[in-house]
Amino acid sequence: MPKLDLKTIPQTNATGYPPEYAGEVQGRMYRRLAPAGGISDFGVSHVVLKPGAWSAQRHWHEGEDEFLVMLAGEALLIDDSGRTPLMPGDCIACPKGDGNGHHVVNESTRDCVFVVVGGPGASDCHYPDINLHLSAGQGYRRKDGSGF
Repeated sequence: MPKLDLKTIPQTNATGYPPEYAGEVQGRMYRRLAPAGGISDFGVSHVVLKPGAWSAQRHWHEGEDEFLVMLAGEALLIDDSGRTPLMPGDCIACPKGDGNGHHVVNESTRDCVFVVVGGPGASDCHYPDINLHLSAGQGYRRKDGSGF
């Protein structure tokens, strides 16, 4: 098995969110590990959240499981159940289709680091707190179906 060298994998804070929903993720830096390792059946990302940053807008996927392992720092899982502290070694599982909107927020004064594993990204995604829906094949739309 080849060892991946994180320093050789580009780190980005790119987002596809429309501008009005992109501000909260500006402090999110990530590396796409799956393509670098030749993996195509699922995605793997190494994520660093700066203080104050969000992993994403709160969301849930119709057809994509997500699994997260916290590596360093501390953060909060915010979902329909409330706010759950995350520390190194903690894991969260977000089953596809469960309707539980979730995201990770760094409210600490230090960076936090985690790895997240998910599907290849071809399923609809719902954003319960904002007027946003990601439709497979159509991209981001408003909840009424209109575009941005």
